[in-house]
Amino acid sequence: MKKYLAEMIGTMVLVLMGCGAAVSLGCDIEVPSSVIGTAMAFGLSVVAMAYTIGGISGCHINPAITLGVYLSGRMSGKEAAYYIISQVIGGILGAAILFLITSSAGLTGTGANDLQSLNGLDPISWVGGLTAEIFFTCVFVLVVLGATAKTNGATNNFAGLAIGLSLVLVHLVCIRYTGTSVNPARSIGPALFQCGTALTNLWIFIVGPLVGGVLAALIWKVIDPIKNK
Repeated sequence: MKKYLAEMIGTMVLVLMGCGAAVSLGCDIEVPSSVIGTAMAFGLSVVAMAYTIGGISGCHINPAITLGVYLSGRMSGKEAAYYIISQVIGGILGAAILFLITSSAGLTGTGANDLQSLNGLDPISWVGGLTAEIFFTCVFVLVVLGATAKTNGATNNFAGLAIGLSLVLVHLVCIRYTGTSVNPARSIGPALFQCGTALTNLWIFIVGPLVGGVLAALIWKVIDPIKNK
């Protein structure tokens, strides 16, 4: 039970801090400093939670990571299901808290993901958005699987830092296209409160990251040094 509670709290913090920064900074692809600030907020949230709950649950706080870990044979299906349920609940709680705060401050939005308008033109197509979410999630989950592998003892103590910095990197590149999800639990809560096209396009930010997680697990099975001895 403690593991699931830890995952719920960790995901709540990720959404509250990461999406909170996006709203507070007015994350705009035309304002580089706001993009950098938002990317740093998400990455630092992961680092903070990794060293807070990592010893309890492993700090997945992301269904795509949990799926990748499950497919890599590191946890049971039942445990993975409870992890994902806890993460989604945590994401909704984080978005609810953020919505209450921003509403009282006269701010709009909850940092929800959506297809972004490029150069003032029409938004990126759903195909482009889905592709971005699949491949950026794949990179992110692959980093997680490698950094936390038993064979990677040299970097295990710094796994949380490596994972957090990789999330910063992914955000710096992907925000321009989808606002960067790479995490269904991070997207569900904010979309429920923001509604509009964020809710209409929510499926992209659920399907894309999950497919990316599967792809990362398949790649890791090929390059995993233990399974290829």
